[in-house]
Amino acid sequence: MVDRPDTTDVHRTRKRSRRRLEVDDVTVVEPRTLKTAIAGAAVGNLMEWYDIGVYAYVAVIIGRMFLADGSDSARSLFSLGVFAVTFIARPVGGIVLGQLGDRLGRQRVLAFTLTMMASATFLIGVLPDYSKIGFWAPLLLIVLKLMQGFSTGGEYAGASTFVTEYAPDRHRALYASVLDAGSNLGAAIGALFVSLLQLNLSEQFMNGWGWRIPFMAALPFGAVAMYFRLKVEDTPAFQAAQEAQRNADEEAIQAVGAPKGVIALIRAYWRQLLTGIVLVAAANTTFYAVTTYMPTYLTTTLHYDPVRGNLLIVPVLVILSACVPLSGMMSDRLGRKRVLQIAALSAIVGSVPAFLLLMHGSTWSTFFGLLILAAPVALYLANLAASLPALFPTESRYGGMGITYNISVALFAGTAPFIMQSLVTLTGQPLAPAFWIMLTSVAGLCAAGYMRESARRPMPGAMPTVATREEARQLVATQDTNPDLDLDELSDLLAAGDRQQLQGAS
Repeated sequence: MVDRPDTTDVHRTRKRSRRRLEVDDVTVVEPRTLKTAIAGAAVGNLMEWYDIGVYAYVAVIIGRMFLADGSDSARSLFSLGVFAVTFIARPVGGIVLGQLGDRLGRQRVLAFTLTMMASATFLIGVLPDYSKIGFWAPLLLIVLKLMQGFSTGGEYAGASTFVTEYAPDRHRALYASVLDAGSNLGAAIGALFVSLLQLNLSEQFMNGWGWRIPFMAALPFGAVAMYFRLKVEDTPAFQAAQEAQRNADEEAIQAVGAPKGVIALIRAYWRQLLTGIVLVAAANTTFYAVTTYMPTYLTTTLHYDPVRGNLLIVPVLVILSACVPLSGMMSDRLGRKRVLQIAALSAIVGSVPAFLLLMHGSTWSTFFGLLILAAPVALYLANLAASLPALFPTESRYGGMGITYNISVALFAGTAPFIMQSLVTLTGQPLAPAFWIMLTSVAGLCAAGYMRESARRPMPGAMPTVATREEARQLVATQDTNPDLDLDELSDLLAAGDRQQLQGAS
């Protein structure tokens, strides 16, 4: 007869043999470094959405300039179709740039994406129209939008990875929300810029040459953004992973991981990828409805004056930008899953009333209809920026984010304006877009329930991150009772780090 060891004794033995967390193991990010990192990431994201916002608010003019022989309906679908074409290149950019970001570094790839994005936007501003070069005009426009799509495929994935790897665990959603606050602010700046031009320039000049000014302004804006981005070092988590790859033995490599190729990444994390794709589809369908589709919907379907429609959207985007950090604070306190579920439910319940208010036609009803649509966007965005990177370990985080985010926006978000306008055209019902938003949020509600909670916990494959040395001491003192620490996982990482140091010393 074999005596079976008491499970309690085994647990105690394992606990005694476990390498304990020490203060020097905890990553402390100084406030000044954190602010610089967030600013460097946020300015690029703002720049991306300035570019997207400008295109959205001159989409009707672009349709006339680059498809001169088409009907008004055909021109609207063309301009929205060209916008959707951008997202065809995003998965390619996300895959290529994500793999590079996990190998070469987040900061270097983000510098490249910003340069490419600003250059493509500027070139759209100087591109001759149909009357000058015929069919080459729409063809070259599509090429430049594909360039934008490739670069933006690595932008959000890299920026969110960058910020979440720098941010303290307890406030990750708050700091990550700055990215999406910048997105809305960038769209608002683009809308305001176009609206001011429309108010101060004649309609003839605006339709002939004035629409190009916001695109050409992207070049100096991009230069300023690049200045901030180049001042930021790569994240501590990425530097630690790189150091591990340089020095670790085979056993340590298994613990800390290594960057995976595309196929290996999909095989290893297909559940996380699928969960993220569904959540991004739900969030961005609503987001793109507010930021990108509304100018066309208000002008073409509801026959608003273009200037009036744009000016009504601007304050909504500003309010949305201010609310996103509040949503991040909510997420850090209540948890990612709960706030994402609230976001999905608010989109399901509020979409039809919001569109009914838009269809009412008065200024007050339009404004409140837009606010109702923007509410779930604020709840979604801060949570996604913090939740999606936490689905993947450090060594495959940029690559995983690049696939998740960009496949979803290509299939659902980037095509959302085109799909919603097509639904209106096919059914003749201005209310039709509301049901598309509701459908995607039902799927998002299911995905949020499946997702693993990541609020206040260390990023997978990384040591805990805090804002002060005192917080690090408190964390170490309470490690045995802290529900947000997985001590078994941390023990493996600590052991790998110790082996790495010994190997490096030898």
